[in-house]
Amino acid sequence: MHEWWRPDRLALRRSRLEQRRRILGAVRSFFDERDFVEVDTPAIQVSPGLEPHLQAFATELHDPQESSVLRRYLHTSPEYAMKKLLVAGLPRIWQLAHVFRDGERSATHHPEFSMLEWYRAGASYRDLMAECAALVRVCQQAAGAEALTWRGHTADAARQWQRIAVVEAFHEHCGIDLLATAPDPDRPDAARLAAAAAGAGITPHPGDDWETLFFRIFLERIEPRLGRGAPTILYGYPVSMAALSRRRADDPRLAERFEVYVCGLELANAFGELTDPAEQRARFVADQARKRALYGETYPIDEDFLAALECGMPACAGIALGFDRLVMLATGAGDIEEVLWAPVR
Repeated sequence: MHEWWRPDRLALRRSRLEQRRRILGAVRSFFDERDFVEVDTPAIQVSPGLEPHLQAFATELHDPQESSVLRRYLHTSPEYAMKKLLVAGLPRIWQLAHVFRDGERSATHHPEFSMLEWYRAGASYRDLMAECAALVRVCQQAAGAEALTWRGHTADAARQWQRIAVVEAFHEHCGIDLLATAPDPDRPDAARLAAAAAGAGITPHPGDDWETLFFRIFLERIEPRLGRGAPTILYGYPVSMAALSRRRADDPRLAERFEVYVCGLELANAFGELTDPAEQRARFVADQARKRALYGETYPIDEDFLAALECGMPACAGIALGFDRLVMLATGAGDIEEVLWAPVR
């Protein structure tokens, strides 16, 4: 979108931007009615987020009092700072944060975008399933839309949302017994999943690890089918794919994690949050070892976050929802830049 500031270019986006404003108003009212506190945490952090595949923007913080130069990052999510506020005693918090991810630009990705995150002490991830559905329904109504739309498909958030477990989705769409490929849940077996993928007609690539194979199968066979007619909640991810969530008490092979899909597009990601500092550190270390193997770099661990967990974070659940994507779905936009006031250039 070159010369986005031209009056004629803005005019093309103006109606969707007006709907964006109404959706944001509905979000604020939604959380106000439920006694959430809106918070605003810094984008500059010691650690940007440690998911292995995310690439962050680095910067330098110059401290004139100590004559020091500190390496810092623009956050990929406000999660660590918000969880520290849970430890500080705020039981219900939400934030619409600008977050930053390098190497991401497409019809549904932007280097800087708006992430809606909220956390509830004492809540389970199943509580957030219902809460997320209620929020999206309110936003669809605020936009004046009969349904959410994306690439010729529709999903009415006012209908009963579909729920399907990850292992059920793999079995239904691919005939794969996913848990059989992970006899050790923390170290799933790439060779077993490669054999299962080949049996389903998906050719593994040399050197593929288990997670890479998981996503190849998922993106090709499962994701496009999710969230048609009504949004879909996909829940119960293998524990190796949930670095910030608790193990399920009823099946420790799985994590308290779910994602929301609308018309084949991922909209939100939620966890029953991990509160054990020792396990959290071990997962961070493992994720950074994987990042180094894949990309030759690592990011620092936020020791202050682990100290907060040591102090005692309450049992809680949290969710991150792509606000720009929600606006796209509610307005029928085909590209994320159609719902942004100004793009990154």
